Amino acid sequence: MRPRIRDASDKLRPNRASFDQAKFHRKHLPPLRTMFGRWRKWTVLVAAIWIQASTGTNFDFSAYSSHLKSVLGVSQVRLNYLAVASDLGKAFGWSSGIALGYFPLSVVLFAAAAMGFVGYGVQWLVITNIITLPYSLVFLCCLLAGLSICWFNTACFILCIRHFPNNRALALSLTVSFNGISAALYSLAFNAINPSSSNLYLLLNSLVPLVVSFAALYPVLSKPSLDPSPDSESRRNDSHVFTILNVLAVMTSFHLLLSSSSTSSARLNLLGAIVLLVFPLCAPLIVYARDYFLPFINHRLTHESSGYVMLNIDEFKSQKASVSGYELMGTAKEGNIVRLGDEHSFRLLISRLEFWLYYIAYFCGGTIGLVYSNNLGQIAQSLGQNSTTLVTIYSSFSFFGRLLSAAPDFMHKRYRLTRTGWFAIALLPTPIAFFLLAVSSSQQTALQTATALIGLSSGFIFAAAVSITSDLFGPNSVGVNHNILITNIPIGSLLYGYIAASIYEANASPEITLIVSDSIVCLGRGCYFKTFMFWGFLSILGVVSSLLLYIRTKPVYHRLEQDQVSITSSSYKDLDPL
Repeated sequence: MRPRIRDASDKLRPNRASFDQAKFHRKHLPPLRTMFGRWRKWTVLVAAIWIQASTGTNFDFSAYSSHLKSVLGVSQVRLNYLAVASDLGKAFGWSSGIALGYFPLSVVLFAAAAMGFVGYGVQWLVITNIITLPYSLVFLCCLLAGLSICWFNTACFILCIRHFPNNRALALSLTVSFNGISAALYSLAFNAINPSSSNLYLLLNSLVPLVVSFAALYPVLSKPSLDPSPDSESRRNDSHVFTILNVLAVMTSFHLLLSSSSTSSARLNLLGAIVLLVFPLCAPLIVYARDYFLPFINHRLTHESSGYVMLNIDEFKSQKASVSGYELMGTAKEGNIVRLGDEHSFRLLISRLEFWLYYIAYFCGGTIGLVYSNNLGQIAQSLGQNSTTLVTIYSSFSFFGRLLSAAPDFMHKRYRLTRTGWFAIALLPTPIAFFLLAVSSSQQTALQTATALIGLSSGFIFAAAVSITSDLFGPNSVGVNHNILITNIPIGSLLYGYIAASIYEANASPEITLIVSDSIVCLGRGCYFKTFMFWGFLSILGVVSSLLLYIRTKPVYHRLEQDQVSITSSSYKDLDPL
């Protein structure tokens, strides 16, 4: 057979395979309008991150508590009551869940901003001697400020649950983690503006959340449309965006931690922190642009595992109607089967043994860590240390702990631990830290190490608790049920704080005591030795309670996961054309 003579026109004829491949890519490239629509969903998450980063204002109480104590001329016990008042706002946090049933989310958001503006603003006027108020009104201002934090938190929880139903746990852990950097962020702003005035903290606590609420208003009001059944490409893109956002979060935390010990310009460090908080808006665009302009690279990435294995209860329920209900261990009653993820009313919630194990674990773990942070100012003063450095360390490691709360989703394939199992592990550093504080003779090293451990542990608990509450007691009721759970915080703040304050004043001998009006300052290791031992033994009780919770819920999580895997496998078989 004579070979075909190729003419010049053959050189101009496109290769068939290349043509088909280009056609394939053009067919699957998302239009710019679709990309923008998907990006709008992520602006909601970034808005929640901004809100959380600016509203963890209760963590910087110890930075100005000594100045407030001096201005008011109160004792350590009465100063503790002001910290309790801030935490007592959490006892009324359930009101935010009820308000969302009657008002739009934007109204709840600005109601929270208004409460914080008044609560912290009036305290700033008092501490700067512009006005004089009786102790009872200052107490009410602290209560109002604490309530504002709960309303902010509830608004962020609802934003994540509504806009990320398929990645609810990842969205919650990421946004809640930024709540832990507030104290470090405000310390950076404090050093950049006026490091000689501790009352500046109160002014920032009053103004910054209000400004951030206005900045977050557009994403909150935009209400981007949701894809009820995302395809594999959308899921893959979401996992890549979450990975980038978590990397940025770690970079932000390291920046804040290093900035506290850096000798460079504080204003330059503050600018860098602001850039790192704004940059998450670009993360989704990077992922979508890669799909749009580099389809071949994206095709290669599709064969890689995303690393996420979600315990997505909503999706599981929508896909499965025939699988029997899953009971929480020890709660099976004839005709009254409660499944993992079912919505719990208040009456059902308080009747669950799992809830009370969970409540005690939180009460003897995260709450003690929060009370410790409230007392950091006096602890540092009694040991001759810098409270601002300790506040930054606690805040930064609390942020790391909150980021680690995503571990059940990132490392589930390798370690196969449930969220309640990770919760139990997260409580272990707390008793170790308190016993280290009690027995160590190296005050500065022990204090900083223990503060880092407690911040890491309590940060994980604060962030993981939202997802655990959603898993065990229903995602739609989390706005109310989680606020019921954290009623343990004001109770613990009152109890633990009162005991600590009483021991503090009992150890203030005349030789080491400074008295200004009713204000007493104690110096030395004895001021908090018994308190650290007491908190250490209590935190062991929290570890035991969390282990019991893990034992009771482990089979339920694993059975649920096994059925999810089988449903997913059968779905892939149905889609397989072969």
